[in-house]
Amino acid sequence: MTQSLNWRKSTFSSGAEGNTCVEIADLRARIAIRDSKDPNHGSLTFPPRAFTAFVETLKADTSHTAV
Repeated sequence: MTQSLNWRKSTFSSGAEGNTCVEIADLRARIAIRDSKDPNHGSLTFPPRAFTAFVETLKADTSHTAV
């Protein structure tokens, strides 16, 4: 991705510096995500419907915990 993106972290970020989460950026037709601890390592993009389904699944899964 060569365009400048407006990356943002979740308000649920944990850790002393708020760096143990993913960041997201809105593209025209996709949502980009990257590891906030290593933002230069790369990113993944998803269609908005797939990203929404992913987030809803995470919200519904009470077995995951923050690391």
